[in-house]
Order: sequence, then C-alpha cells, then structure tokens
Amino acid sequence: MQQQKFSKYIIGGVILLLLIIYGVTTNNSLIQKREKINLQWSEVQNTYQRRIDLIPNLVNVVKGISDFEQTTLENIAIARADAIKGLSSGNSDITADTYNNQKKLQDNLAGAANRIIINIEKYPTLKGTAAYAGLQTQLEGTERRIKIARNDFNEAVAVYNKKVRSFPSNLIAGLLGFKKKEGFQADAGNDKAVEIKFN
Repeated sequence: MQQQKFSKYIIGGVILLLLIIYGVTTNNSLIQKREKINLQWSEVQNTYQRRIDLIPNLVNVVKGISDFEQTTLENIAIARADAIKGLSSGNSDITADTYNNQKKLQDNLAGAANRIIINIEKYPTLKGTAAYAGLQTQLEGTERRIKIARNDFNEAVAVYNKKVRSFPSNLIAGLLGFKKKEGFQADAGNDKAVEIKFN
C-alpha cells in the first residue's frame, strides 16, 4: 500500500518535472523568436537609415549641376528630418503603431525623392553624370533592401505568432505575457510600398 503511494508520488513528480522542462524550453523558444523580431526590426531601421543618408547626396548632386526648384529641395529636407526623428524616437517595444509611423515617414521621404527624380528629366546633363548614375544605383539597391528587410521582419513575426498561438505553447505564452505581434501591412489601396523610381 505504501509502495503504491510512493510510486504515485514518483509519477506525479516526473509529470511535474516534465511540465517544468516544457515550460522552460517554451519560454526560451519564445524569447529567441521575440529577439529575432527585434533583430529583423533593427535591419529595417538600418535600411531606412541608409535611405536617409543617401537622399542628401542626391540633393547635393542635383544642386551642384542645376538651378533646381527650391521648394522641391525644402520638401525633401523636411521629409528627411521627419524620417530621422521617427528612427530616433523608436522605443524598445515594437508595436504596430511604431513601424506604421516609421513606414509613413519613410514613404513620405521616398515620395519627395520621387518628385526630385521626376524633375531631373528636365536636365539631360544631370542624367548623364557619373555621380548621378552611381547614386541612382545605390538608391535602387536601398529600395530593394527595404523591401527584403520588411519581408524578413514579417516572416519573423509570423513564426513568433505561430508559437504564441499554437496549443500547448499558447498556455505558457499567456502565463508569461507573450502577446501576438503585428507585421507590416499594406495601406488600403496600396499594393506595395512607395519606391524611388528612375525612368
């Protein structure tokens, strides 16, 4: 009789130990997936920063070769300043509002850059310069990097959300405060992000 009681305690202890091990491994897995989201978000920020850094070069090349419309250049300066503020105001908690705000600021900057590029068509001398051609290649590459970084971020969010919402890991996630996250979503009526286009 006493041996039966003892074996019940052993079985109960083993089950409890297995539950603790499962809880710890699930917690560690969720932390790794959340850190992957943070890493991918940093990559998105880096590509945004690259765009911000390249825009003044574009403006300087244009200013140096042509008598350009001052309002176009001022609009780019304002859009760039807003985009820089958006990057520096990022907090450690990545929310849908955080990246939607940054996306909006970056799209405004890309739109302003598009306006300057459209106006460049009026200046055939500028289009043929080596400085402009090199900058064009860099900006096109940056736009591709932004698209890839956003896709990688969304993929990391999807993997994390799958773990947070799947049974039985959702029980541990709920107990430890891991919440579902949102990825980049296209604005209503937009099929893709604003891209800087060279014709």
